[in-house]
Amino acid sequence: MPTPLTDPSLIARFAAITGAQNALTAASDIAPHLVELRGRFRGESPLVLRPADTEEVSAILRLAHETGTAIVPQGGNTGLVGAQTPSPGKGEVVLSLSRLNRIRSLDPVGQTMVAEAGVVLKQAQEAASEKGLLFPLSLGSEGSCQIGGNLSSNAGGTAVLAYGNMRQLCLGIEAVLPDGEIWHGLRALKKDNTGYDLRDLFIGAEGTLGVITAAVLKLFPEPAGHETIYAGVDSPEVALKLFRLAQDFCGPSLTGFELMPRIGIEFTTRHIEGVRDPLDAPHPWYVLIDISSGQSQEAARTMLEGLFVAADENGLIRDAAAAETGAQRQAFWTLRESMSWAQKPEGGSIKHDVSVPVAKVPEFLARADKAVLGAIPGARIVAFGHLGDGNIHYNISQPAGADTESFLARWEEMNALVHAIVLELNGSISAEHGIGQLKRDELAAIRSPVEMALMHRIKQAFDPRGIMNPDKVIASR
Repeated sequence: MPTPLTDPSLIARFAAITGAQNALTAASDIAPHLVELRGRFRGESPLVLRPADTEEVSAILRLAHETGTAIVPQGGNTGLVGAQTPSPGKGEVVLSLSRLNRIRSLDPVGQTMVAEAGVVLKQAQEAASEKGLLFPLSLGSEGSCQIGGNLSSNAGGTAVLAYGNMRQLCLGIEAVLPDGEIWHGLRALKKDNTGYDLRDLFIGAEGTLGVITAAVLKLFPEPAGHETIYAGVDSPEVALKLFRLAQDFCGPSLTGFELMPRIGIEFTTRHIEGVRDPLDAPHPWYVLIDISSGQSQEAARTMLEGLFVAADENGLIRDAAAAETGAQRQAFWTLRESMSWAQKPEGGSIKHDVSVPVAKVPEFLARADKAVLGAIPGARIVAFGHLGDGNIHYNISQPAGADTESFLARWEEMNALVHAIVLELNGSISAEHGIGQLKRDELAAIRSPVEMALMHRIKQAFDPRGIMNPDKVIASR
């Protein structure tokens, strides 16, 4: 087990690696690194280190391995499962990757970018766009989340339907192992069958096997044409029929298909400044559809018009609005991406990041709603997300006027209730947020003994001293 960092002389040795100005020891400087975004997890740490490059990360881990000091890697601190938060009372060092923020290279011909772990996602998107290319990962936190964290959590977002999650968007990585050794795996190859795929072990490992310091990211041509549609529909069943129709009409040009409930629209328009409902009348459910054509704007418009006609003939859409400008398109997406934050002013919320087979989404929603409302009458269910890949953010806001503390005390109860339905439908209890601290024990309960044993063997092989992000994803032994 790691040794808590309490020795001032050892703290000084760590600080000497980054320089005193990048070794934070004052409580006020450390404080922002100790609380995750929703405030559910709060930790303690005697030291936050901000290395400048891979070599400094290597030196830090070499010393940590030598002394048995626990290291908690942290990117933009936007994660929602506590993977980036140190544990209370264990003397863990927070390793902030924010200064590793260079885009080392961008190859327009090979359509790849080498970005360091601390590059903010928005910065990577803009760098690609300057060369007429697209880095398609898109998240509500893209202005602050970082590439290293995106990789460590295998982030998904709104474009998974067409482009995949971070595992599909990464060709190679550079990583520092727990003993300080550097693995130089920045290969920009789309075909490489030379042995085990070590890259995929680090992606999604949430900093438990080492520290990703840079990655080769896949880029794509920017779409020549773009259409975004916001439409009101009667139910998730109707939305699913519309999704199938959109697949038929748009094929690979269908790059986004989001599902939103009326209550989510009400919360967002009520609490997010400048956001409004594009449609005149309320509807039970809404979909947000993105069409991206590699050919032309006319081709995208033709697909849109064909989809509209077919949807109208089949009685699938109650009303709809198509974005006429880039600003309107962004306004539509702001409505969707603000939905989670809009719950906060409504009181406590119990949240779930789950996935089920796409065809099972309506069944999941119906069963989960019945179970939740049976347990908590008056609960306000804000279930929204990526219908195109089956990932639903099933969030439960407290009943109006209820006691927040009492409501949140039922978090584990609601998790067990919702996740049981997810598992019955052969789904996953974590679609894109990861495991971290929040779902660690639940993971051990639902995965087979063989799977858990394999995970522990991998952890032991990479990190025999158990210093990397202890008790995240799997419990320390």
